[in-house]
Amino acid sequence: MRGGTIAVIGGSIAGCAVATAVARAGAGHVVVLERTRGRLADRGVGLCVHDERAVELRASGALPAGIEAHRLRRRRWVVRDDAEGAGGRLLWQQPFPFHSYHWGLLWRGLRECVPDTVVYRQGETVTAVEAAGSGTGGGDGARVRLAGGSVEGYDLVVGADGYRSVVRAALCADSRPHYAGYVCWRGNFDAARLDGLGALADPVPEAVTTVCFPGGTCVVYRIPGPGGPRVNWVLYAAPPQDGQLRLDDPTSFPPGALTPRLAEHLDALLEREFPPYWRRALALTDPADTFVQPIYDLEAARTAGGRLLLAGDAASVVRPHNTSGAAKALQDATALADGWRRSESFEELLDGYHRARGAAGRELVALARRLGRAQVERTPAWAAMDGDGMAAWWQGQLDGAPGIGGRAMTP
Repeated sequence: MRGGTIAVIGGSIAGCAVATAVARAGAGHVVVLERTRGRLADRGVGLCVHDERAVELRASGALPAGIEAHRLRRRRWVVRDDAEGAGGRLLWQQPFPFHSYHWGLLWRGLRECVPDTVVYRQGETVTAVEAAGSGTGGGDGARVRLAGGSVEGYDLVVGADGYRSVVRAALCADSRPHYAGYVCWRGNFDAARLDGLGALADPVPEAVTTVCFPGGTCVVYRIPGPGGPRVNWVLYAAPPQDGQLRLDDPTSFPPGALTPRLAEHLDALLEREFPPYWRRALALTDPADTFVQPIYDLEAARTAGGRLLLAGDAASVVRPHNTSGAAKALQDATALADGWRRSESFEELLDGYHRARGAAGRELVALARRLGRAQVERTPAWAAMDGDGMAAWWQGQLDGAPGIGGRAMTP
C-alpha cells in the first residue's frame, strides 16, 4: 500500500478532506478530479458542526484550525400566535452546542490545507468508473473514464462526488437516492438587514430559531460570511402538488432559478403560517440567494469494495435535519486515513472501512428519517404543545440516539 495511487472523484468538502487524509497517511500519489472549472459554488451556504465532533475532528487534523465559525448555544422553537406579538410564541428551548459555518469559507480552509503533493485537477468530468486489473500495487485496481475519452488507472478510487455519485453507480448500481416527498427552500442574506425590522432585530444571535407550522418547519441561524455575518434559513415543506415538478430523480433548483410556481408557493406559505417578524426576515433574501433542494435519502448497499470506496454524500445521503453532513464527511476521511495506517492490504482497508462507516451512515439515515417524519411529514398540533410535550416529542424522534450532529468515532 505504500506508494499507492489514489484518485478522489470530487473536490468539494469531502474530496478535499479525503485527499489530505490519504496523502498524510502515506499514499504515494493522490489526484483529485473535480468537474467544476472555476470556483466551487457555495452549496447550501450554511452548515453546522457539533462542538464535540469539531474537537474530535480538529484533533485528527480533518478540521483545520482558523476557519471562521459562529457559535450557537440554544435552539428556540416558536409558533405563530398573534396574541404573543410579531415574534410568535416560544414553545420550547433546548441546548444546541454547535458552530455554524459558511460552506465556501469551510471549503476554502480545507482546500488550502490539501498538501502540495496532491494534484488537484479542475474541469475533469468523470463519466464512468470500473474495476480493472491495472493497479500499480500488484492487485486489482480501478479505471476512471473521463469525458474527453481518456482512461486512467489507479490502485484505489474514492467517490466523494455527492448524491449523484458515479463511483457509487459502479460499486452498487441499485443504490439510488429516494425522494422523501418534500423539499427545502434555502436562502441567506446580510445580517445587517435585520436592523430595519425594528425592536426585534436579531433577537437571539446565538440561537437557532425553528419556526413551526402545519406540515413543516424552518430553521434560521447566523453564519459567518465573506463580507460579514449573514442569516441562513432552511424551510422544509411539501412543494406544490400540481404535478408540474418531477423530483424522483435527484435534482435541484439552483440560486436564482426558482420557478414562478415555487416562489408563489413559498410566499403564500410565509403569509399564512409565519409569525410576522420571521416572515419579514425571510423576505429580506434576494431572489438570487434563494433556491430549492428536494430532500432525498440513501443507504448505499456497500461503502467499499473492488478498489472503490465512498465518502460523504456518495456513501449515504442523510436528510439535513440531523445537522451531520459536514462532520460525517470529515469523519469518513479520518476513518480512511486511520485504516490506511493500520492495514496491510487494500482489501483489509476496504473491509474495515465498510464495517465502520457503513454502520455509521445507516444510523444517520435512520435518525434523519425519524426527524423528517416528525418535523415535516407528520407534524404535531404545534399550538397545543408545551415545554414538557416538546421534550417528550423530541426524545421520541431520537429513539435512544444521544442527539443530533453525529456520534463520536469509535477506535
